[in-house]
Amino acid sequence: MISILELKNRLPKDFIDNLYETYTPLTVDKILSGMLGERNTTLRVNNLKTTIQDLMRILKENNIKFDRVEWYKDALVVKNAKEKQIEKLEVYEKGFLYLQSLSSMIPPIILNPKPGEKVLDLTAAPGSKTTQMCAMMENKGYILANELDKLRCERLKYNIEKQGAKIVEVINQRGEKVGDNHKEEFDKVLLDAPCSGEGRFLGNNVSTYRNWSIKSVIQLSKLQKKLLKSAYEALKPNGIMVYSTCTLNKEENEKVLDWAINNLNLKLMDINIDIKGKLQGFNENLDESINKSIRILPTKKEEGFFVAKLKKR
Repeated sequence: MISILELKNRLPKDFIDNLYETYTPLTVDKILSGMLGERNTTLRVNNLKTTIQDLMRILKENNIKFDRVEWYKDALVVKNAKEKQIEKLEVYEKGFLYLQSLSSMIPPIILNPKPGEKVLDLTAAPGSKTTQMCAMMENKGYILANELDKLRCERLKYNIEKQGAKIVEVINQRGEKVGDNHKEEFDKVLLDAPCSGEGRFLGNNVSTYRNWSIKSVIQLSKLQKKLLKSAYEALKPNGIMVYSTCTLNKEENEKVLDWAINNLNLKLMDINIDIKGKLQGFNENLDESINKSIRILPTKKEEGFFVAKLKKR
């Protein structure tokens, strides 16, 4: 495994500089240590097809060792198998489980869609959160899952069908336009926004950070604001929205929220989830309520993530 010093030399200099501007040196070391080596394989049971007890029994029969996740009863951390090995199991083929990063499971938990509700997943591919929400809703209600990229849209449809998610309609549109076409239709909206992906960087995998640049961060933050406005338009009054990214900088996280609070009739809500090591959002020189958002730092088990819960006034 490479050292933190070697990792600093591998990752883009502007990214490292930005980390030190945002976090304490101790926290920067924590973040970088979470980018060393590989992450554990993590998965979620598909409650539409089986139970966590039955899935655990089947995994044990296949000599797969795992740990439960304290804050989510439907998730497991695999200790002795990579994703490719899990993909060979019959339970995977049948859609009894979904390979998904733990952090990616947080936004649907925070949104908490209920059976019978109308939900919009604005940037939905490959479908991990869409299918998770279907299971939470017990296949009762309606989910509109949007994806701009045609290839990713096909992948989304494949995963929805494999997981037995029956309440999803898939559309292939620009996310910025969806709000105009579906004014105030949805009880809840999930916006897991396209982002620079800093929380997913791995030192031994150049493809995770090759395309990062300050310029792309700024461009993405502009897109995120447009998508947030579209999500806001689609949301009913008093409806709930969750905004999330898998990145670590303030430009795509807190500053996007600050813009939303000042330009849209939204207010931030408290997030109640007991995850070890989570940080509050930074609100220095921004709206003070932004500290209600949470940030998950990258670890061996989790990707770095940012989550905020908003209500349309």
